[in-house]
This record gives sequence, C-alpha cells and structure tokens, in this order.
Amino acid sequence: MQHLLNLLAAIALLVWGTHIVRTGMLRVFGENLRQILSRSFSNRLTAAAAGLGVTSVVQSSTATCLIVASFVGKGLVTTGPALAVMLGADVGTSLMAVVFSFDLSWLSPLLIFVGVVLFISRQTSGAGRIGRVLIGLGLITLALQLIVAATRPLTEAPAVRALLVSLPNEVMLNIVVGAALTVLSYSSLAIVLLTATLAASGLLTTPVALGLVLGANLGSGFLALIATGNAAQQVRRLPLGNLIFKIVGVLLAIPLMGQIHVLLQQLAPNVHDQVVFFHLGFNLMLALTFISFTGLVGRTVDRWLVEKSGPAGNTRPRHLDPVALATPSLAISCAAREALHQADVVETMLRGVLPVIRNNDLDLAQQLRQLDDTVDGFYSAIKFYLTQISHEALSERESRRWTDIVSFTINMEQIGDIIERVLQDVEDKKVRKNRSFSDAGMAEIVHLHERLLANLRLAMSVFLDGHVRDARKLLEEKARFRDLEHEYAAAHITRLQDNTAQSIETSSLHLDLISDLKRINSHICSIAYPILESAGALSKTRIRESRLSAMPDDAG
Repeated sequence: MQHLLNLLAAIALLVWGTHIVRTGMLRVFGENLRQILSRSFSNRLTAAAAGLGVTSVVQSSTATCLIVASFVGKGLVTTGPALAVMLGADVGTSLMAVVFSFDLSWLSPLLIFVGVVLFISRQTSGAGRIGRVLIGLGLITLALQLIVAATRPLTEAPAVRALLVSLPNEVMLNIVVGAALTVLSYSSLAIVLLTATLAASGLLTTPVALGLVLGANLGSGFLALIATGNAAQQVRRLPLGNLIFKIVGVLLAIPLMGQIHVLLQQLAPNVHDQVVFFHLGFNLMLALTFISFTGLVGRTVDRWLVEKSGPAGNTRPRHLDPVALATPSLAISCAAREALHQADVVETMLRGVLPVIRNNDLDLAQQLRQLDDTVDGFYSAIKFYLTQISHEALSERESRRWTDIVSFTINMEQIGDIIERVLQDVEDKKVRKNRSFSDAGMAEIVHLHERLLANLRLAMSVFLDGHVRDARKLLEEKARFRDLEHEYAAAHITRLQDNTAQSIETSSLHLDLISDLKRINSHICSIAYPILESAGALSKTRIRESRLSAMPDDAG
C-alpha cells in the first residue's frame, strides 16, 4: 500500500508540475503568445510552426487550441489555418515529451532551487514568474524520478506481475483507457511521460504503452472539445476539426501497430525511448499527412457547425467567451470588450435624455429607464467573468488591467443608475405636469449634455488605449464641468430673481438636473485616474495644495 501511495503521489506531482509550467508560461508570455499566433495565419506552414513553438513553451496543445478557437469564434481567422496551427501544436507537445525523456536527474534540484530563490526574492517581477516556471520544470523531472522509484517495488511483487501477464493486449481498450486518463489529468504530456516511465519499469508491456499513447493523443482532442462544449458553434469548429484528424490518424495507425513496434525496436532499444519516439512520430506523420487537408476539413466543419444568429438588439453580453478563461490574457481582452459594450448602452441612455426633456416623450423615457437593468446585467456578468480568471496566471500589467475593467464597469453601472433617476424626475416633475424649461435654461442643459457625451466618448477611448495625454484631458474636463455647473446655477438664480415663470416652475428640477449631470461627469472623468496613477502623472491633492496656499507667507 505504501508503494502504491508513493506512485499516486508522484503521478499527482507530475500533473501539478505541468500545470505550474503552463500557467507560468501564460503569465510570462501570454500577450506575446496571442500576437505570435494571430500573425502566423498567412499560410499553413507558418501557422503550423507557430503552433509548434507556442505549445513547446506552454506545454499544452489544449491551451493553444483554446486560444486559437477564440480567434475562430471572433472571426479573426478561418478554421483551415487554425487547424494547421493545431497540427503544429501537437508536434510541439510531443517534442517536450522527448526532451523530458533524457536523464535530467541532475537538473531537477538545480531548477527547483533557482526557481524558489527567484520566486521568493522577486515574486511580483518577471524574474519571479520565470522562477515559478523553473519550479514546475523541476517538479516534472523530480516526479518522473519518483515514479521510477515507486514502480520498482511494484514490479517485483508476484501479484502485480501475475496481473500484468493476464492483461489483454487489446489496442482499442488501451486507447480508451489512455484517452480517459488524459481527460481526467487534463494533460496528454503527463500521461505520455507516465506511460513511458511505467513501460521502462516493466509495469506495462510496450504494445500496451503504445496503445495508451494513441489514447492520450485522442484524449487531448476530446479535452478541447469538452472545454468548448458550452461555447458558440463557431468556437467549437477548431476542436472538432482537430479531433477528426486525431481519430483518422488513430484508425490508420491501429492496423500498423505490429510493424510499428518492430520498427521502434530496431530504432531504439530502450523501451522508454520507444514510447516517446512513437508519440513524436505519430504527431509528425499526422502533421505531414493532413497539412494539405486543413482547408477541406475546415470548410466541412464550418458547414456542420453553422453560426446561430443571436437575439436582436444590444442587450446581452456577447464577448464574455468562457473558452478564453483558460487563457487569462485573452479573457482580460474579452472582459474589456464587454465593458465597452456596456458603455455603449450607457451612451444610448445618455443620448436619449435630451429628446425626453425636449419632447416630453414618456414612452422613450420608460424605454431608457429599462436599459438600466441591462447595464446592471452587464456589470454582474463582467464581474462574475473576471472572478473566474486565474490571478496566478496574470502578469502585473494584466492585473492592473483587471482592476481597471472592474473600476470602469462600476462607474458605468453608477452612471446608469443616475440617468434612471434623472429620467424618473423628468417624468414626474416635467413630462406629467407638461412643464418646460426657459430658453436660456434649456440651452444650458443642452450644452452640459453635449459636453457629457464628448467626455464619455473620450473616457471610452482612454479606457481602450490608455493614452496619458487623453487621460489628462479628461481629468481637466472635471474642473471645467464643475465651473459650468456653478455658472449655470447662478444664472438660474438670476432668472428666478427676474420672476421668469418657466424658471420658477422648473427650478427644483433644473438645479437637480445640472447637479446630476455633474455627478455623471465625475464618474466619467474618474476613469482617467488609474491610467494617470500607473503613469505616475497624478499631482498632489487639491486639499493639500489649498492648505499650503492658505498659509501666510512668513509662516515658519
């Protein structure tokens, strides 16, 4: 029992090590990996090369598949070139299995020691994130050694040997077991390495190990399909096309397993090498055979999974791709796009305020007030989506972006609430009582409304691009708008003193309205603060400056 527990612990450590490396690499290179993939779709060869390179870094063809599937879902690339990326990605993960097949026992303690030192001493920096990756690599090599040590006593047990001899040499059963283990462990690389180690220890015969490797390849295809099960039809095209390649490849390999085994024995006398070289050879042949059929299979899958037309209107989240959650840098971009979608709805509400005031349009007011529920729904959806993003895989810049998105959506939600109250006040105090503002008062409201719309568009640009110059300009608008509110409030008091009838009837509404518009502007302009703070461009607070300026000149 102790030896079995040691083996299970070593397997768990192997799976955990691959997870640490995958998340660490995504945190270090996340945005760059997306850029590399997005620029590689010009032809099938460069696409396959990019898939190979990215997957060699991330050590997960499933992670690569989820990134590229999001590109397909957003219409940034067609399914054919994306399938070429996946053929290269499968070769990349099999190359990593070959790398780990070498004797790296001397490297494991070095990687773990250096990684821990970097991670502890420079935890929030790039060096600390690289240290995390080194720890993962060290754990993988250590886990492989522990598996060898744990399996040696098991292979010597008479009961285990009798069980192994009685196992049927059924390739289909082995394939099913390999696929199931891959889905459960979420790593075909870990299962291939485990299979090679167990075969080298004598716990598995070579034919059984080769069948498990075929199953691991098939399981990685099922993994991506399962991960995109709830996604849109267009997102699921790539995993389905990639799975088709794997199924056809496995079916072609099954009748040749006997000849392949003989050939492997001639090329590599070591059983461990036979297993990992079979894994590499299978994916190489898969890539070479099917690279010319990516366009055909891509078009076929496109016909099978036709994009469903979504509900009309602009009232539901459409960018919060659950598939992208596996790639935090991509998920951050999805959340940012949805935040801008939320801002579009807020802009619709804000634009409608003026026609309601001018035309006493009760129906329009009610429609606009209902949009506040939509804005609240966007806020809740974006907030929940952001909470699902793994913070451990976010870089420092992406963590700041995460905070910026939360702040932006909160401001949009509060603006929507203020607009709803404004519309309710206009309904109660103006529309239902059939009152109107004076010409001068209406001109003031129109002017403030125009500035608000311009500031909202500028705030959306600041949120999207993060330009410090535009952020400064937006913050300057806060002071200008405050001055305008004071000026127009004073002008309204003057009209009251002149006994202007319309001003007297709408006095309370007018003053509340320009005050609410200033509050909306404050929320809009606050979007500039995170940008300026990150750039170190914020000055001292006005309170401190005002106190200093109020001190007498000779104060000591």
